[in-house]
Amino acid sequence: MQRFEARNISTAEVPAPRCAIWEVLRSPESLAELTPMLDGITVDGDHWCWRLGGFSALGIEISPSFTERMHFVPETSIDFRHDPPAGQRERAGANGVYTLEALSDECTRLDIDITLHVELPLPRPSRRAVERIMSSTMVRTGNIFAERLYGRLGVDPATARQSTVRA
Repeated sequence: MQRFEARNISTAEVPAPRCAIWEVLRSPESLAELTPMLDGITVDGDHWCWRLGGFSALGIEISPSFTERMHFVPETSIDFRHDPPAGQRERAGANGVYTLEALSDECTRLDIDITLHVELPLPRPSRRAVERIMSSTMVRTGNIFAERLYGRLGVDPATARQSTVRA
C-alpha cells in the first residue's frame, strides 16, 4: 500500500455575516449537502465519520470513510484531525482547518486548508498521477462547495472575492 496526499488551500471574502457562515459549516447535514462526493457524516461526540461516494482512479474503485476529531471555536475556527476509532485502521483521512474572520458586519474572510490522504494498492511510480488526480478533484470539489455555500447564504458569487485555489 502506498500513501498518497493532496492539499488544497483557498480563501474567500464572502459578503455574508460570520455567524451565517458558521451556522452552515458547523452542521454535518449542511456540509453533506454542500460537498460533492460526500454521502453523509455520522456524528459521535467530537468524532465525525465522513462517508464519501465511490470514485475510481487509475482502475481502482474506492468508497472511503474516515473519522475526524472535530474542534470548534465558535464563529472562529473548525479544526479537524484524522482520528480513527481505537483498533480500527482507516485507509483515508483528512487534516485541516476552516477559519472565519469578520471583516465587517456583512463580510467574512473564510480560509480553508485541507490535506487529504489515501492508501492505495498502487506502485510508487503512480504517485504523480494519483496526486494530480486528487489535487484536481479537490479544486473542483472546492469550487462546487463555494458555489453551493454562496447559494445557501443567498450570495451572488460575483460579489465574493475568491483567491486562486492552490492545490
